[in-house]
Amino acid sequence: MFDAVKVKDACVQWIRDWFEENGKGCHAVLGISGGKDSSVCAALCAEALGADRVIGVTMPNGVQPDIDDSFRLIAHLGIRKYNVNIGPAFEALMKEVEAQLGGPASRQTHVNMAPRLRMTTLYAISQSNNGRVVNTCNLSEDWVGYSTRYGDAAGDFSPLGGLTVQEVVAIGKVLGLPLDLVEKAPSDGLTGLTDEDNLGFTYAVLDKYIRTGICEDPETKALIDHKHVTNLFKLKPIPHFEPEL
Repeated sequence: MFDAVKVKDACVQWIRDWFEENGKGCHAVLGISGGKDSSVCAALCAEALGADRVIGVTMPNGVQPDIDDSFRLIAHLGIRKYNVNIGPAFEALMKEVEAQLGGPASRQTHVNMAPRLRMTTLYAISQSNNGRVVNTCNLSEDWVGYSTRYGDAAGDFSPLGGLTVQEVVAIGKVLGLPLDLVEKAPSDGLTGLTDEDNLGFTYAVLDKYIRTGICEDPETKALIDHKHVTNLFKLKPIPHFEPEL
């Protein structure tokens, strides 16, 4: 049985210990999307460090229909905020890239450029505020590679990297976060689809498979296994040549 209170308390202490060793007195800086992962990460950091040491950054790409959810979470926690619209930078960079390509960039290029620009933004804000950047990915996403390399998969520390989606939701409820944000259907905010639409299976099925090794549907199991194996490189350090000197 998952003990959300116990795990929440342990994670809060882990964050405190990490900052003591890697950024004493620094701020925690993270992107606030208005979904469960960034909400829970922000709340954990606020409890661990104090709200005055947490900085939330909203980063719409032009217009973000649900940005009020992000602002509401920031107000709920009482943390400092910045709002940086990456739309002009996205359009300018894509225009230059496509000019060099001599035609339209691939769909995946369009999908992944925004998260990478957001991570650039977070590090800009962080370095100007004596900060450390929070990776907000959870175990379920990492398991099947549902993240952008050097985008949302980047960061300096990862509070949720060992927790499944359903465990993150349970911790969000313990933290007293607004239920509609904690239970909000997760989406990438880029394609207009939910995570589960893009993945081809539900997080409930994935989480059960991660924790128990059980997946009743053979086709779904094969799909999860394929995504896991082909995306493992995202979780590993950059391989480097080791000369025999």
